[in-house]
Amino acid sequence: MRVVVIGASGHIGSYLVPRLVDAGHDVIAVSRGQRAPYRPHGAWRRVTSVTADRVREEADGSFGRRVAALRPDAVIDLICFDEPSARQMVAALSGKVRHFLHCGTIWVHGPSMRLPTTEDSPRRPIGEYGRAKAAIEAYLLDQAHREGFPATIVHPGHITGRGWVPINPAGNLDLAVFQALADGTEVTLPNLGMETLQHVHADDVARLFMDALATPANAVGESFHSVAPTALTLRGYAEAVSGWFGHEPRLTYLPWDQWRHTVSERDAEITYDHLVHSPHCGMDKASRLLGHHPRHTSLEAVRDAVEELIATGRLNVKE
Repeated sequence: MRVVVIGASGHIGSYLVPRLVDAGHDVIAVSRGQRAPYRPHGAWRRVTSVTADRVREEADGSFGRRVAALRPDAVIDLICFDEPSARQMVAALSGKVRHFLHCGTIWVHGPSMRLPTTEDSPRRPIGEYGRAKAAIEAYLLDQAHREGFPATIVHPGHITGRGWVPINPAGNLDLAVFQALADGTEVTLPNLGMETLQHVHADDVARLFMDALATPANAVGESFHSVAPTALTLRGYAEAVSGWFGHEPRLTYLPWDQWRHTVSERDAEITYDHLVHSPHCGMDKASRLLGHHPRHTSLEAVRDAVEELIATGRLNVKE
C-alpha cells in the first residue's frame, strides 16, 4: 500500500518506517524535518520525505488536505494530540483511505483498578494529556462505528529503546538514578517502591502497527494496548538494574510527602504522574485479534536503552 506516516522521524517511526519499507509498502514520511531518525537504516533511502509544520498548517486548515493530496491508502498518525487535529484528519480523509491508525496512550485509563487493565475498561483519565487522548479515541471510534471511517487506535506504555532515556525506577527521567544503580550507591524510592511501571520497546509498538495494518478486518474500529507482557514494581525494577552491574541493591524508602522534596520539582511531577497511574495493562486483545506478541519484556526494553546510554557515554560504568 501507499502509507503516509505522520511524525515519521520520532522513536516509533524510526522503527516503523523501515518495517513498512521492508514489507513492500510505498512510504511517505511526514515530519518537521528537524531531526534524523533515532536509528540509521538503509530503508530510508527508499522513503519519500515531506517536510510540514503541522501546527501552523492546522491553524489555517491546510494540513489534512496536504495529507489527503499525497493519495495514501493508509495513514499512520503518531503525533496527534487533540481532538480538533483528529477531526481535521477525518474530514480530509473520509472516503479516501483504507485504514487510519492513531497512536494513543495507556494514560487514557487513568489509575489502574482491576488488573490487568483491559481495553474495554472505563476511561477515567486524570491529566490533560490522558483526557485529550481519550477524547481523540472516543471521536475516532465513534466515526468508525457510525460513519465507517477505518480507524484503529494503538495505546503504547512507556516507550523506550535505543536513543531514548527510559523512565527510571524512581518513575522519572533523571539519569542519576541509573548512574547510582550502576555505581552501587544508595537510591531512595518513594513510598515502599510497590507502584508499577509498564515499558514497551519502540520496535514492539512498530510491530503492533504493522500487525494492525495487515489485519484490517479485525483492527478497524478497535483500540489495542502496546506494552510489555508484564508490569514492574519500582523496587523490582531497581533491584534488577543493580544486578546488571553486579551489585546488591542499596534501596531506601521515604513517604511521598518527604520523597518529593529530595528531587527537582519537574522530576517530582513526572514521578507522581507514574505513581498515581501505576499501569498494568493486558495484551490479550492484540494477541487474540491480531496475533501480536511483544518480543521484549519490560526489562529487556529498558536494558536496550541503557546499553545505548553507556555506549554513548551518558552513563559511566566502571570496568
